[in-house]
This record gives sequence, structure tokens and C-alpha cells, in this order.
Amino acid sequence: MAQTPQEVVDRLFRGQPAERVALHGSPWPETLVKWVAQGYPTRVVHKEPGENRWRPDDGRSETVIEAGHFTEPVAPWEHFGYDMVGIGPWFDPLPILDYDELLEETDAWEVRRDGAGAALKYWKHKSGTPEHIDFRMVTREIWERDYRPHVLTWDPARVDTAEMIRNRAAAEGHERWIHYGHLFIWELARKSMGDITLYESLLLDPGWIHDYNRVYTDLYKRAFTAMIEEAGRPDGIWIYEDLGYKNGLFASPKVFGELIFPYYTELVTFFHDTYDLPVVFHSCGSTVDALPMILEAGFDALNPMERKAKGNDPFAFAEAYGDQLAFVGGLDARVLETNDRDVIVREVTAYIEGMKSRGARLVFATDHSISPRTDYDSYRHALDAYRACMVY
Repeated sequence: MAQTPQEVVDRLFRGQPAERVALHGSPWPETLVKWVAQGYPTRVVHKEPGENRWRPDDGRSETVIEAGHFTEPVAPWEHFGYDMVGIGPWFDPLPILDYDELLEETDAWEVRRDGAGAALKYWKHKSGTPEHIDFRMVTREIWERDYRPHVLTWDPARVDTAEMIRNRAAAEGHERWIHYGHLFIWELARKSMGDITLYESLLLDPGWIHDYNRVYTDLYKRAFTAMIEEAGRPDGIWIYEDLGYKNGLFASPKVFGELIFPYYTELVTFFHDTYDLPVVFHSCGSTVDALPMILEAGFDALNPMERKAKGNDPFAFAEAYGDQLAFVGGLDARVLETNDRDVIVREVTAYIEGMKSRGARLVFATDHSISPRTDYDSYRHALDAYRACMVY
């Protein structure tokens, strides 16, 4: 009997024999807008007030005011047959819940201050990381006085388990590998206190960083416990932490090893020992210098192996660490953006066969979200090439 998608992914992440390379993907919202115009399937769904609907002009979500029927794209995991599906939403980790202050706005962007005191600039109609504008959590004293107390006591309102249950119901019956996920202490600190304060404090006040990480590790364990108890046990966890940029890590391995990775190890151990869940570590940018720490922390898989970044060679990773780690991603997304069928088929085949020949446990995906520079038919050609060589 053929292995189900859930079984394939589970075996890959647990170091057991799998029948084939698994499949995953992540198109940007505006990519789906383009693809719908190129023939990607849609469906009509009923939405009640307060639920989110798909906005066809830019692919973003907006809150429904009046109940009605709305068109939306078929979920990519369902349409393309991805083997895994996330069933968020993420819980709210910010100290002050439901704080959202609009500071400035144009037709293209808006600046909003959040519950960590951070003012961030967001594009309204396209994807992208927010621009850092202003931060209030700039000293340990401010953290301890204005923000830390809000994180010490658990508030069930942080978790929207009702939506998680709805998302799970939509996915169940498809035998997919279901996962929960979130960013963690590194990305949360960057977006809460800002890069300058964070980087300075790593050197000048490591005690604050330890306290911040201690408080938030406890919160995350409590939040994931609530999610699992109320919405059900998933098949695994994704942790999203961008540790590097194109040319290296944002901090030295020594600093990461002393101040950040002990808390990664604690969280991974929590998932392993308490719930027997494999954990995927996501980091854009160069990760080659962090790989020994990623392994030591106990992560089961690495994503996405961004090919533009220094040292990110999936073949070298597979040769050095393939007996200890599974790999999710690794195909240069720029290959798809050529929209050249011959190039796409050649590169997809070479990548998958190269990883298989090295004994890699692979979930085929791109090394970055799929941009709107990729045509719908081009991506379908890539998946045809994947299916032609996916069997181990």
C-alpha cells in the first residue's frame, strides 16, 4: 500500500524510509492573483461577519462586514497536492494584546504601532517585510516596567483556537502532514526592540537578552500547550527565525550559541519529549555557520536553504548532515522566474536527482516564496518535473 502524504513527511522527518520525495510550496498572495488571471482554479465560499475573505485585486485578506458569498482561490496545498499544510493562525505574542495604533497612512502603505511599542511600516497591496520606523522597548528598564509584566501571566485570548479548529477541519480527510508554527525569540526581539537595541544588548546587556528569552520561552510553551490541547495535536511544528542575511549570520556563532540557541534547544526538547513532534527550523539568509548549532539543538529539518546566500549549498549540506537532518526547499526560485520550460525541467530534475543521490531526505520546494514573476504554467511544469523523479 502506498504511503499517505502524512506518512511520507513523517518518515522523512524521523529518519525512516519514505517512498518518495515530498512536496511543499509557498506562493506570495500577489502571485495567486496573477495565477487566477492565468487559469488557477477558484471557488465560491460563504463568509460570516468577522471572518476573513480573499481580496481579488491584491490577494490580501479583509474582514467581512456583511455575510455573503465570495470568490477565493483553491488553497495551494489542495490544488497542487502539497504534502503538508499549516493550520494557523499564529498566536499573539506581543505584550499588550489588541493594541493597534495607526500613525500614518497613504494609498500604498501604513505605519502602525503594535503591542510591543514598535512602529512598523507595511505595504498595503504587496508582500514584503515591514520597515522599522520607531521603537519604545529600547532599554531593559522599559522592558521590565512596561512590557514584561504583560507576558508573565497566561491569557487564553492570545490563541484563536476557533479558527485553528476550522482550518483543521478543512484539512482533515486529505491525509496531509499538519503543522503549527510561529516565529520565536530572535525574530520577536528584532520586531519588538529593533535591530540596533537588540544587537547592542547582545554585547552590552546579555542579562536582558537572557531574561527576555526566558520569559518568552515560557510563554511559547504555554501557548503551544493551549493550541494542542484545544485544537488537537498536529503532526509537527515549524519555527521561523531568520538568523542570517546574504553574506552571513546577523551575530557570531558564539553569541548565538550563548544567548539564543539554549532556548531553541529547550523548545525543541519540549516538543520532542512532551508531544513527540518533529520540528522544522526555517531561516532565510546564510545558515552554513549555524548548522552545527541547529543540529545540536535537535531540529529535525532545515528550510529553505536560500541559494543566493553565502555557503548555502544543499548538496554540501546533504553530504555533511544528511544522516541527521531532513531538508525542505533548496530549489533556486529564480529558476521558475525564467519561465523557460526547458530550463525549469532541467534544473528541477538536476536538483532532485542530486539530493537523492546523496541520500538526502527531501521535501521539494523553492528556496524562497514563489514570486509573481513566475507564471502559473511554469510552476506546473516544475511540478511535472518533480513528479517524474520523486520516487526514491
